[in-house]
Amino acid sequence: MFKLLTKQGRARRGVLTTPHGTVDTPVFMNVATQAAVKGALSANDLTSINCQVALANTYHLHVRPGDELIRALDGLHKFMGWDAPLLTDSGGFQIFSLASRRTISEDGVVFQSHVDGRRIFMSPEDSVRIQSNLGSDIAMAFDECIPIPSSREYVLESCNRTTRWLIRCHDELARQQESAINQGQMLFGINQGAVFNDIRIAHMRRIAELELPGYAIGGLAVGETATEMYDIVETVEEHMPQDRPRYLMGVGTPLNLIEAVARGIDMFDCVMPARNGRHGRLFTKWGSINILNEKFKDDPRPIDEECNCPVCAKPFARAYIRHLFKSGEMLAMRLAVLHNLHFYNDLMRKIRDSIDNGSFEELRANLSCNFVQGQV
Repeated sequence: MFKLLTKQGRARRGVLTTPHGTVDTPVFMNVATQAAVKGALSANDLTSINCQVALANTYHLHVRPGDELIRALDGLHKFMGWDAPLLTDSGGFQIFSLASRRTISEDGVVFQSHVDGRRIFMSPEDSVRIQSNLGSDIAMAFDECIPIPSSREYVLESCNRTTRWLIRCHDELARQQESAINQGQMLFGINQGAVFNDIRIAHMRRIAELELPGYAIGGLAVGETATEMYDIVETVEEHMPQDRPRYLMGVGTPLNLIEAVARGIDMFDCVMPARNGRHGRLFTKWGSINILNEKFKDDPRPIDEECNCPVCAKPFARAYIRHLFKSGEMLAMRLAVLHNLHFYNDLMRKIRDSIDNGSFEELRANLSCNFVQGQV
């Protein structure tokens, strides 16, 4: 299911095969939490910007409209009009974000819905069953995303429970396969351990014994420094199977992506490009711009003159996009998010090409310098 094609240092170039097509890695997965990208983008828009994988969320789709309804409508691919690879997060991070509304036990988690306040119980088996109903190509194991900082004692306890939950997820997926919408659905395990390197290593070694189709590093970008995050990635990567894809969850900035690829990561997702776009922060190869700034009021240039996204290729002027934001027009968010997601997908294409031709370190040096400089 995963073929490693070449490496430059730790940076890896590979191909992941799923029931809905192949994925060239390293890859950025575009976040469509509730079966849509916030900012009024459709599945057709994702295709136009060369998105390879869309990511939807188990918790949100279970709460609304309901995973059984989606199953009755032939699964999430058909429901959202997306026929390429699809990953579903387990809901663990969203439940983590509901800290004041949930109770964790060995059986699972009891929490209050953010929609109507009703009490919901979700176990590892429930999470896998819901993801089976959705029919994603990659299902994530149910885990606890540990707050940073947390005590060493709690992190150990949580990691042990997450391992037991992973085994239950693995067993439940096997039970679901016969009647599943997507009988080729793959389960990825998630490494946890907060910022304790020895716990991270021990947990990674333990879950690698299950020989799953892929593995993720979770629980980062939740309070630690960038230096701590890179250190954890380097530490864990050495103990991840070489022949399986590695996924760094919820990360991050363009610089984070480049640095994580340099440390052996294959897959990424983050709400950052869409969220920033909705607030007028736009990414370019020279850094980011705040389109709301007065200096763009009469700027006739596209967002990025070297970009070939549908927004820059039209081209829509910076002055026009700023006007849309100032006027409260929905088109402003749509154009900004479309550009930012194209930027992320195109960045990953450039990274893949550079690994193929042996110039990754040169690309890393050039782009890192631009991104560190910050704003245009």
